[in-house]
Amino acid sequence: MNSIQEILQNEVSAAISKLFDQSLDAAQVTIQETRKDFDGDLTVVVFPLLRYSKLSPEATGEKLGAFLEENCADVTGFNVVKGFLNLNISDTYWMKQLASIQADNAFGTFPSKPEKVVLEYCGPNTNKPLHFGHVRNMMIGFATANILSAYGHEVHKVNILNDRGIAICKSMLGWLKFADGETPESSGKKGDYLVAEYYVRFEKEYKAEVAAMEADGKTKEEAEANAPIMLEAREMLRKWEAGEETVRALWSKMNGWVYEGFNNTYEKIGVDFEKNYYESETYELGKAIVQEGLDKELFFKKDDGSTWVDLTEQKLDHKILLRSDGTSVYLTQDLGTAQERAKDFGLGEGDKSIYVVADEQNYHFKVLKH
Repeated sequence: MNSIQEILQNEVSAAISKLFDQSLDAAQVTIQETRKDFDGDLTVVVFPLLRYSKLSPEATGEKLGAFLEENCADVTGFNVVKGFLNLNISDTYWMKQLASIQADNAFGTFPSKPEKVVLEYCGPNTNKPLHFGHVRNMMIGFATANILSAYGHEVHKVNILNDRGIAICKSMLGWLKFADGETPESSGKKGDYLVAEYYVRFEKEYKAEVAAMEADGKTKEEAEANAPIMLEAREMLRKWEAGEETVRALWSKMNGWVYEGFNNTYEKIGVDFEKNYYESETYELGKAIVQEGLDKELFFKKDDGSTWVDLTEQKLDHKILLRSDGTSVYLTQDLGTAQERAKDFGLGEGDKSIYVVADEQNYHFKVLKH
């Protein structure tokens, strides 16, 4: 289907022949978008046509406009501003264009490129349901993946499930203490919402214990570090990392509830992932990378036994990699995940890993990059 610019060029050429008995190559007709402060969709630049019409710019524009309105079905009106003929294009033309685009499965696509792009989006924790921020990132990520694919890139859509750590242990401990065996089936609640309730319940109890300890004379820092329920959660995390069977079984059961809830949401929204990565499967890889960095003296330990990286030269300060008890943090997991993805998708020079995250995560990913 010819573009409207090509149609108008041919029609103006025919008008010059009919009205002024002159021959004009259609390619020499200048068509441009109408300025926003004028009425119209497209504009014919009249000045170069004056040598054919032997008339003023206004008179030439009026004659051409009347001819096009009468003889070109795609032109529904016109106005002349000095040497510019502004044309209104019919809705029928634009509808035909949209129908043509819809029928063309290859519209807007480019030839394949050698570059690979691994694009991560969503990244939820398994102690709470997906929230508006996740939905925003899913929309941006899914749209970006489609755009990059259309542009010819080999795109791999992935998700990271933050399925372990102290926050997950809080929801697990909250359920153990306060749920009385409640399940999604027994309550009729969506699994991710049910688990979130017990994370919230944990935090409520934790704050109450901290307040009571402060009332007994403890400082806020002492109370937050030594509240009994928090000590239990940290002990649960240590047991999880040690592979303690009952803790792992509870973790698997509650995460299963959450994944079912997540999948229901993904299906409703219409997004998908080629592969899910799990922090529980990559954090050990990250810990191995940290140990390698220690061996090479790229990282250092503080007096309390925690492991850090010094990025002050990059103006990123110090960043913790392992807590004093040896448990990992998000950055540890991200190191392992990045390494695993490079292997899974054969990423090489020129390939890219893109993370769709909120602005609040910018510092974290600057640290990861360095």
